[in-house]
Amino acid sequence: EVQLVESGGGLVQAGGSLRLSCAASGFTFDDYTIGWFRQAPGKEREGVSCISNGDGSTYYADSVEGRFTISSDNAKNTVYLQMNGLKPEDTAVYFCAAVHLDGAYYCYTGQQYGMDHWGEGTLVTVSS
Repeated sequence: EVQLVESGGGLVQAGGSLRLSCAASGFTFDDYTIGWFRQAPGKEREGVSCISNGDGSTYYADSVEGRFTISSDNAKNTVYLQMNGLKPEDTAVYFCAAVHLDGAYYCYTGQQYGMDHWGEGTLVTVSS
């Protein structure tokens, strides 16, 4: 059974940091691109960051470039999203998603409907 389990969300003040984790199981981790998406209240889900477990390439949305860092621990089948300099507009439910390397384009372009597997999300709230 494929599972993606997010953790690490919470309440933080503006300017603070959080590290999200996405633990994957049930598929060949090295053959997938893993992405983080987020959905704020009343807004559509948007792509935040992706990492290819094939070649290690990464992608960041303009809104988080320079503040967020994505990384992957292939030995633990876990992807992390280090979020620094958090802003109130980063408040959202953050979802982890996976797509086979052949479909990495969907992650890099934020096309959620192209992703193969999803976690249930973790809430990040940034207070001003």
